[in-house]
Amino acid sequence: MIVRCRAGGLLPLLILAGCTAVPPAAAPEAAIAPPPPAAVMPINGTFSFQGSFQQGGVVFGTAPEGTASLTLDGKPLRMADGRRFLIGFGRDHGSNAVIEARSPSGATLRQTLTIAPRAWNIQSLPTLARGTTPTPEFLRRREAETKQIDAARAIQSDAQGWQQRFLWPVTGRISGVFGSQRIYAGEPGAPHSGVDVARPTGTPIVAPADGVVILAASAPFTLEGNLLMIDHGMGLNSAFLHLSRIDVKVGDRVARGQPIGAIGATGRATGPHLHWSMKWQDERIDPAPLAGPMP
Repeated sequence: MIVRCRAGGLLPLLILAGCTAVPPAAAPEAAIAPPPPAAVMPINGTFSFQGSFQQGGVVFGTAPEGTASLTLDGKPLRMADGRRFLIGFGRDHGSNAVIEARSPSGATLRQTLTIAPRAWNIQSLPTLARGTTPTPEFLRRREAETKQIDAARAIQSDAQGWQQRFLWPVTGRISGVFGSQRIYAGEPGAPHSGVDVARPTGTPIVAPADGVVILAASAPFTLEGNLLMIDHGMGLNSAFLHLSRIDVKVGDRVARGQPIGAIGATGRATGPHLHWSMKWQDERIDPAPLAGPMP
């Protein structure tokens, strides 16, 4: 450092009284190089699938290595450990769907899935009216029941039953199939939302897979009667209608094959039977392919 006195001239450091120190000129700063662009890490491999690529079907899949997130037709798709996931296709699903995997750095892998149509059992009843106009009392009760059902289906548990091989809750004569529909004097009725198994009142039913009870009706619903619902995880749930009794309560964890209730004819039913319906997210799916051939 150079030291300069007020009177001018340079003096030794020992006689610097009244002098000011002048720092040396700073060296020019080195130019800061911009960081290199982040590498785009690829997604390795392809999707693997197992299941039924058809209307009403369910498909189990594994995403390729490097996948951080999934979408189906642009909507987020949940992914479990091991990059496992589940897809369901509703009764009237279109001919294709697009699944996309994305890595943390933005690399993507997109695949178009082909969904096969099914031939539904449609009955035309040209001389039979659909039914009477609902009363205000029915509509009031139905609104409250629908809210309970919607709230139950909104519950997302950590159940792992979705990964199991499903059982038939009860064996017997299949008296109604998924997707069937009646046309009343030209007016379409609602498609049948599940599969019906006819057995006498009091016949026990079991849980088709592990799950958590999300609804156990304390009194019969107008249409479903004594209604029991179980969440199997990953957005997949079962509903059991018209029961004569319910043997579990909300919050219970049930195991595959565990008794959960008994067949009845409560609600809107013409005779004792089990109506078993399933949903994946907002899609109604057919339980029969999941359970396989009736034993």
